[in-house]
Amino acid sequence: MPDDAVPPSPADPVIPPRPPAPVLPLPADELLAAGEPVAAAGPVDSGPVIQAHLRAARSEFESQVAHARAEFEEANERIKARTGRDLIVATLIGIAAGAVLVGSLIFVKQLFLAFALAAVLLGVFEFSRALIASGRRVDLVPQLVAGGVVVLSGYFLELWLHWVVVFVAVALVVVWRLVAQMASHDGRTYGAVLADVLIGAFIQLYVPFLGSLCVVLLAQDGGEWWVLAFIAVVVAADTGAYAAGVSFGKHPMAPRISPKKTWEGFAGAVAAAIIAGALLGIFMLGLDWWMGVVIGVVILGTAIIGDLGESMIKRDLGIKDMSSWLPGHGGVLDRLDSILPSTAAALALYYLFTPLVAS
Repeated sequence: MPDDAVPPSPADPVIPPRPPAPVLPLPADELLAAGEPVAAAGPVDSGPVIQAHLRAARSEFESQVAHARAEFEEANERIKARTGRDLIVATLIGIAAGAVLVGSLIFVKQLFLAFALAAVLLGVFEFSRALIASGRRVDLVPQLVAGGVVVLSGYFLELWLHWVVVFVAVALVVVWRLVAQMASHDGRTYGAVLADVLIGAFIQLYVPFLGSLCVVLLAQDGGEWWVLAFIAVVVAADTGAYAAGVSFGKHPMAPRISPKKTWEGFAGAVAAAIIAGALLGIFMLGLDWWMGVVIGVVILGTAIIGDLGESMIKRDLGIKDMSSWLPGHGGVLDRLDSILPSTAAALALYYLFTPLVAS
């Protein structure tokens, strides 16, 4: 037996070995600091932390949206104060009307006939009501009936018969007004009666007749594309004038007629009309580029004449808009003011350029 293996003496007491000290689990934060897995101390509920982050992100997003909306409304109010139009509502209504118009011309052009008829009748109603409010004597029912017949005749009858219908329609409203005046015995002066008669004839020539020329163009071979093209040029010119006028407009164009129109807006309309006319002429109508430029310039001229002409009429009547049926735009006739005179120019350009392209 080795020397270091001496057995204990029986007299010595036997001391039992001490048990190992229990190991206590560390808190979760100390475990993370020590690099140990948290699972050793049990699962940690992270739901409230995630929800707090989501609430903070949502609050930040809502704050950003509110700030952007406030800035947009402030800009819209500045534009409204400068132009008198609500940009948001006007844009939405313009998009909706444009979608209906384009869809009817592309898919079933006869649907555009119903669209044009409704627009003309509403324009006649607005114009007649505004004149009546100013003290003029206008016979509303004969005006509506005659106007509807004029528009429909432009599509279904030959061109010479259409002219006959226009003459009969004007004669009808004139005779009706004279007979109604004779039956009234209200002592109205000769000058006032003559003014009523001339105004009644003017309504037929201004709204239904010019509107019927658009329908005459529609009835031609490929006429729906010409209708779409000249209306697109009018819309492009109006949009260009609006954008340039709001952004740069400082010099009034015709302050006594329409104070909000500026030369800067006119420059924007010229650029937009020429570009739109050239592109539409080449890619939609199959014309040479210079023909498209001519279309843009001519349609721009008639659109400006129509716009300023209706502004003069409204100023003479003492009203801002013909009606409030189209929020952000005014009335139906306020949207047709540039289109109506342009129908005659578009029809003339069709008869001029189509034979050149065909040859």
